[in-house]
Amino acid sequence: MTTRTERIHAILTAEFAPEALELKDDSHKHAKHAHRMEQVGHAPNVGETHYRLAMVSARFAGQTRVARSRAVHEALDAEFKSGLHALALDLKAPGE
Repeated sequence: MTTRTERIHAILTAEFAPEALELKDDSHKHAKHAHRMEQVGHAPNVGETHYRLAMVSARFAGQTRVARSRAVHEALDAEFKSGLHALALDLKAPGE
């Protein structure tokens, strides 16, 4: 069984061929959120619901910040539907 962290990393690597990718699970900072116990796909005390992503990819060249964010969210749609709750993004093109 793979972890959500491993799946996200694999999806982003395949989709964006990043020059740099840093993914941090910040779920422990949000452990008391009530939604974790109430929403489908959010198991208590397992984490993997809140992440911080910093990524550099040539695919972002010429794209707005919103377009970059949408592309990442679309790539991770299945993860959001299965319990990923929040993703803080720092997305850059090479040289930025």
